[in-house]
Amino acid sequence: MGMGHGMHGQGNNWIRAQRISQELRNTATDAERQLWQYLRGQHLGVKFRRQHPFNNFVLDFLCLEKKLVVELDGGQHSEATSKDEIRTRELAASGFRVLRFWNIQVFHETEAVIETIMAALAETHPHPCPPLEEEGVKEVLP
Repeated sequence: MGMGHGMHGQGNNWIRAQRISQELRNTATDAERQLWQYLRGQHLGVKFRRQHPFNNFVLDFLCLEKKLVVELDGGQHSEATSKDEIRTRELAASGFRVLRFWNIQVFHETEAVIETIMAALAETHPHPCPPLEEEGVKEVLP
C-alpha cells in the first residue's frame, strides 16, 4: 500500500464503487497510520483526506484547499518510480503539488517530514491559469 495506487484503465467511479479507498484506509501501512496522526483533524491548520480517489489513482494524503498531495513509498516501491513520475506529471498538470517520502523517513525523520509538509502548505501556489492581461483586477483611478 502507500503508493497512491494507480488503477489504470479504471475511473474514479469504479474506484468508489469498489470501495478501494476504504479498503486502503483499513489496511494502511504503519507509516501511513503514523503520518495520519499528524495530518488528521486539521492539526496543521488545513484539512487532509487520506486514500482519496483522483482520476485513476488513490492518493495517500490530499489537502484540496492547498492542492497538495503527500505520497508515502515503501522499500518495495523503488521499481515503480516511472509510474510515480507519470502520476506526478498528471497531478501537476491538474494544479497539484506532490511531496513524496519514504516510509522510513516517517519513522526516523518525522519532524523533518512534518516541517516539509508545513513549508509546502505555507507556500503560495500560483494559479495554474493566470488571467490574461486584459482580464483580472483593474486599477481604478480616483
